[in-house]
Amino acid sequence: MFLPRLLRSARAPYLTARTFGFEASRLQTRAFATSWQRRNLWADEELMSKLPGIDPSKLTVTETITPKQLVPNQDLVFGRTFTDHMLSIEWTASDGWHSPRITPYQNLSLDPATCVFHYAFECFEGMKAYKTAQGDLRLFRPDKNMQRLNKSGARIALPTFNGDALTSLIGTLCKLDQRFIPSEKGYSLYLRPTLIGTQRTLGVGPPGSALLFVIASPVGPYYPTGFKAISLEATDYAVRAWPGGVGDKKLGANYAPCILPQLRAAKKGLHQNLWLFGPEEYITEVGTMNLFIAMKDKETGQPQLLTAPLDGTILEGVTRDSVLGLARERLVPEGWKVEERYVRMQELADAQADGRLLEVFGAGTAAIVAPVRKVSWKDRMIDCGLKETEEAGEVAMRMKNWIEGIQYGDEEHEWSIKV
Repeated sequence: MFLPRLLRSARAPYLTARTFGFEASRLQTRAFATSWQRRNLWADEELMSKLPGIDPSKLTVTETITPKQLVPNQDLVFGRTFTDHMLSIEWTASDGWHSPRITPYQNLSLDPATCVFHYAFECFEGMKAYKTAQGDLRLFRPDKNMQRLNKSGARIALPTFNGDALTSLIGTLCKLDQRFIPSEKGYSLYLRPTLIGTQRTLGVGPPGSALLFVIASPVGPYYPTGFKAISLEATDYAVRAWPGGVGDKKLGANYAPCILPQLRAAKKGLHQNLWLFGPEEYITEVGTMNLFIAMKDKETGQPQLLTAPLDGTILEGVTRDSVLGLARERLVPEGWKVEERYVRMQELADAQADGRLLEVFGAGTAAIVAPVRKVSWKDRMIDCGLKETEEAGEVAMRMKNWIEGIQYGDEEHEWSIKV
């Protein structure tokens, strides 16, 4: 179980039992039932639904007494700098969600037997807060992130929560640390909600306790010197996801196994993996992003924007959904066909050989779009439609501009949520 140590000092803090307002003895005697009791609790959905949910009205805020110095915009490195505060909410099988707390950013103190270390009870989200030219703070489609985090957590027997309640608390955290968000276009506050199992046990079963926390990192443009198109290795010797697995969930366990193939691609001078699946060599994702292919139909010549369907192996990307939504709204009237279907690697190669391949790009929160220049496949290099003087195709650039316009409030849109 989660038994933190006492708070050590204001300069070297740890999340503690006192920080959360718990008594260790109470945790020991009440929070954790036997394995048999916990399994029955999870089996009884009605009983689970009656446990207290996240209540923003119970939020307590402890502001830091040692505020950090701001890092100059040009020196920001993605995921290396963090804000002054963090949001934390404990959950126990006996009491449901406890009172949320915003505290100074600090270390976690977890028992070596905590189940997250041994059985990967962990899922997370990636989302951003933006500051408009008028100084407003906005979140981009936070409801989609909350839905996905709940799906991910439920898949690994972690507790679910009310998405609107957590979004409200994240908004409070953003306002408290808004000095870290530059107003300059291209900069934002990257938010990382994370849910972990915290029960101290080596037994395999639903965790009797969990911790939901949110940390924030100011970030600059993914391409600070402008777009740089990437080159990919079509990878078939390693599989990112498979039918019946958890490739459509944002679990930490999905990411570490992808690093070694990426390093192998890097040794060949390539930036990322283009994940293929099955004897048909279906194109699935690129690195940790969804993939889009723009090419002309072989029979009609109609331009079409294609991406793999959500078949249980593809991550339900928020940017993916945004690209599809905007394409159907704005490209279809221009004569495009937008379709979610399987594309085989051979089909991509044939389109390139016939001069029908227009462009290829990845889509994700960090970069919005990542243009692809070449794909190494078997004994050949496939050119993905970019001219030597280009770093991004027309569709990728339009998507980037459309989405950024919504994120920064240049275009009023239902996806942009004011904090």
